[in-house]
Amino acid sequence: MAQALMNYLDPGAIVLGVKAATDQDVIRILADRLLALGYVKPSFADAVIAREVMLPTGLPLGCDNNVAVPHTDPEHVLRPGLALATLVEPVSFSNMEDPDEKLQVSVVFLMALNDKDKQIEMLQQIAGTIQSPEIISALIQSESVEDVSRILR
Repeated sequence: MAQALMNYLDPGAIVLGVKAATDQDVIRILADRLLALGYVKPSFADAVIAREVMLPTGLPLGCDNNVAVPHTDPEHVLRPGLALATLVEPVSFSNMEDPDEKLQVSVVFLMALNDKDKQIEMLQQIAGTIQSPEIISALIQSESVEDVSRILR
């Protein structure tokens, strides 16, 4: 399951130990990586942030380390990719299931997909991967891209 994530996750878009004050900061850091690597258009970051306000993507995992999976519409994407951030201190994302509830998020997967059907598939793969609290803890403790690759293989 996780193996498929590594097919999309560009090593250049893995940012570990991010210090960010807000969900928007994290999204911009990751979107800038995807932009520099040629995955997305310059409009991507603003589009993700706008969508996050309307349709939040915090996934409640029932623990202290929740995950968010921000994304936006395919027209802002040049080619499919995935970026990953682990945070030194969690930031608040709104709960996908209850937008009034804020979740403390420590791991963010930013999806850049140019095909709506793939978006659901990718969300399912991420959801399958992050069901395990051990995987989340291991990701947060990762110190290198190699660590992340090992965990997600």
